[in-house]
Amino acid sequence: MKGLPNNKWVRAAIPALLLHCSIGTVYCWSLLKSDIAEYLGRSKGEVEWAFSIAIFFLGMSAAFAGRIVEKDIHKSSLIATICFSAGFAGTGLCVHFKSLIGIYLCYGVIMGIGLGLGYLSPVKTLMLWFSEQKGLATGLAVAGFGLAKVIASPIMTALIGAVGIVNMFYVLAAAYFVMMFLGHLLLKKPDGWVEDQGESATKVSDIFKNPTFIGTWLMFYINITCGLALISQEGTAVSVFEHKSIIFFFCLESGVNREYDNIPFITVSRLLKAKNNFITELVASFIVHIFHEDTQFLVFFLFHFFRCITHFYRSIQYGLAERFANVACPV
Repeated sequence: MKGLPNNKWVRAAIPALLLHCSIGTVYCWSLLKSDIAEYLGRSKGEVEWAFSIAIFFLGMSAAFAGRIVEKDIHKSSLIATICFSAGFAGTGLCVHFKSLIGIYLCYGVIMGIGLGLGYLSPVKTLMLWFSEQKGLATGLAVAGFGLAKVIASPIMTALIGAVGIVNMFYVLAAAYFVMMFLGHLLLKKPDGWVEDQGESATKVSDIFKNPTFIGTWLMFYINITCGLALISQEGTAVSVFEHKSIIFFFCLESGVNREYDNIPFITVSRLLKAKNNFITELVASFIVHIFHEDTQFLVFFLFHFFRCITHFYRSIQYGLAERFANVACPV
């Protein structure tokens, strides 16, 4: 798009938020699964597989389509836009025809591919524009997901009540297409940037022999597993609480904190170091919650435990990227 400022905010930060504020709505699945299960006449367990499939294809597309992102950022962001919006609209169509397999295909496979490419495209660009502030770039990237949950949750609830579960998918699919397509048009690598085509001295196979990589990968796996398990059941978890304030706090914690903790925390984490971050917040959470006998606070302690792992995970993201920056890897 000609005539626009060519800086890191217009060409990287804003597009990242537009793309991630759209694809981040995948975390709202816990709000939809009950209505979908009821509409289809299926169990919640059967419907929940759509979320699992979507996350699986997010990871697979991010891993094996990395070359597309490296070669052509506009192509990858356009594919992400089409796949995500088409998958979201297709999910509504499949719900209308009560096709569970169709939901798996649209929400799980097609939308999942859009998630993977939609996540990588702006992250890659952010890293290039914020080369001296990679922690900030990581925070901006993940912030979009938290913002998506905060904004989309009440909108989805309102739309379901106003137009029904099926039309809700159609309306939001159109809105997300516009947002993501605008992000696609704005997204641009820095002028003069050329991908390094040289051969790395480190082979891909050597990475998997590195103790630092193995430990970090395991930390990522544990963190993501715990986080997605919590997010996928959030709607059910908050429904057991009697007080609306508890429900509000839970949603606010998982949404707003995910958004705003990233940017300031990544700065502090560089001073305290990752292990100290994890231990400090874990101890603080335990001290706060151990004095409450109410089992609701035990739930929140476990939730804060998840946050500790998340913060640890955020604080090592940029370090891992820098350590293996020059490795010729397809991701």
